[in-house]
Amino acid sequence: MQNSLSLPKLQSRITPDSHAHPDAALIARIAAGDRGALGLLFARHRVRVYRFVLRLVNNAANADDLTSEVFLDVWKQAHRFEGRSQVSTWMLAIARHRALSALRSRRDEQLDEDLAAAIPDSADDAETLLHEQNKAAILRQCLAQLSPAHREIVDLVYYHGKSIAEVAEITGAPEATVKTRMFYARKRLAVLLDAWGFQAAA
Repeated sequence: MQNSLSLPKLQSRITPDSHAHPDAALIARIAAGDRGALGLLFARHRVRVYRFVLRLVNNAANADDLTSEVFLDVWKQAHRFEGRSQVSTWMLAIARHRALSALRSRRDEQLDEDLAAAIPDSADDAETLLHEQNKAAILRQCLAQLSPAHREIVDLVYYHGKSIAEVAEITGAPEATVKTRMFYARKRLAVLLDAWGFQAAA
């Protein structure tokens, strides 16, 4: 298998609307060396993989590089896909592994800078910020204040529509642990949103 795939060029030639080809069928074609199938899978899933990785690494350039690496991994590992889960679940597990490896490699001062950047500026008036930012931006800011484990669970369940079982498969955590993390993540998110003046969802 070649590693010199040009994914952005593939994306420009392939549109993601051809759902006559299920993801699992595309994986089978990729395993047989079909670059066109990889291009279609890339066009169909690139944005959701990129957004998932971005929320983990909090760096757009790194997220872009890691997304390309995820699809190169798909190209190289397609023959290992056994169909026991959805293709999107399998790819998000690959993406998670790539993102966590990247975070470990830049741990020390880079993570300190990221944490410092996530702390709200006390000089900013909360009411002014509330007027300047829309609800989605405020929600993103609240999500950024969750622990990485809790943020990951919320992201997979609400942004990617994954079930508790699928989240357990992606993260490698028992379902009971996923449920516990989800419970505490929602509680913490409710507190953060309440500080912005939003009512917590029941």
